[in-house]
Amino acid sequence: MKSSSKPLIMIFLLLQTALFAQHSSGKHKAYYESVQTERVAKDAEFKNPDETPLPEEKRPDFTGLDYFRISDTYRVTAHLEIYDHPDTIRMKTTTERLPLYLVYGKAHFSLKNRNFTLTIFRNVGLMTKEGYEDYLFVPFRDETSGNGSYAGGRYVDARISGDSTIVIDFNKAYNPYCIYNSKRYSCPVVPAENFLPVRIKAGEKDFAH
Repeated sequence: MKSSSKPLIMIFLLLQTALFAQHSSGKHKAYYESVQTERVAKDAEFKNPDETPLPEEKRPDFTGLDYFRISDTYRVTAHLEIYDHPDTIRMKTTTERLPLYLVYGKAHFSLKNRNFTLTIFRNVGLMTKEGYEDYLFVPFRDETSGNGSYAGGRYVDARISGDSTIVIDFNKAYNPYCIYNSKRYSCPVVPAENFLPVRIKAGEKDFAH
């Protein structure tokens, strides 16, 4: 009687599937924990009187920042269209300050089966600062702005990858510091072109004053 190899093949495929699922689960857990660690560290910074952006009268009631739930959906890899001859602009801020920013390019990405674009900037003042040579600035507003998140919009930090992609992690979207202390901080205003007609339920929520 001829033995069949089908059972062995099925066992192999099941093992491969289980290993892949375990690997994916491990990666997800590590990512989740890394974001949580960053959030705990930021809360500690806000509670530290030597580091906090909060004015003195707001510090006693501060228990921690409020966040949307972490979701892989909101960590996207975008195609980065880098401009050959980028403009340098004076970015409008919440004060009269007009810092120089390079209009670095345009990020194209899909989210929830829809296509979006965001203009990407580089802070000229940081381009030669150690640790920030590859820093990219991604300001945005979305349909949660003023309805769950700060009305003026939020920011995401990103890095130059060396190729034509950029990772935009909305789980790490944060509020401009002027939301905490408008007298002390001057914050870039999100350009009108960087409005996303979708609810980005990720990152920091609005700050309860």
